[in-house]
Amino acid sequence: MKLYYSPGACSMAPHIVLREAGLPFDLIRASTKTHQLDDGTDFYTINQKGSVPVLEIDSGERLTEGPAIVQYIADRVPEKNLAPANGTMPRYRLQEWLNFITSELHKSYGPLFRPTTPEEYKVISKEGLMKKYAMVDGWLAGKSYCMGEQFTVADAYLFTVTSWAGHVGLDLASFKNIGAFMARVSARPAVQQTLVAEGLAKAA
Repeated sequence: MKLYYSPGACSMAPHIVLREAGLPFDLIRASTKTHQLDDGTDFYTINQKGSVPVLEIDSGERLTEGPAIVQYIADRVPEKNLAPANGTMPRYRLQEWLNFITSELHKSYGPLFRPTTPEEYKVISKEGLMKKYAMVDGWLAGKSYCMGEQFTVADAYLFTVTSWAGHVGLDLASFKNIGAFMARVSARPAVQQTLVAEGLAKAA
């Protein structure tokens, strides 16, 4: 498999999941600014959306959109318990988490990264994110991970998106459960390996 990624972007979630799954894959970096690969290839020829992540499976077929990709990976290795079995209520709960993260958190960060976004709109976006994180903090109370004590693909996605907070001036220090969650996930070997591979941390 091949994972097209950009360091620190939302593609970090499937990157973490691939390492948690123990599946072999190649990393191919795509610039979110130039929309080119390191070898100069136009990334739009890989994904017409121009965005990461893209997972190219061994048949050559390409899958886009992070929540879909992480579930595909999880289903390749059911023994790793990265996602509950299809058709079960826990699986729908996982999808509930993934949908919330992608629509309410992930997309809310977009305007905060764009230099053209008016400052007054950024204030509104941050206020909205803080309210959503207050809910997440409550949901994580008494839990190690989103779904309880088992690490799942939702945790990789929540960790990835929440890691952006400091880059946009969003102070989450008051949310103790989120802080504990971020520390817990960050300490996982697969996450450390991902951060090093993406140039976001130094090898121990």
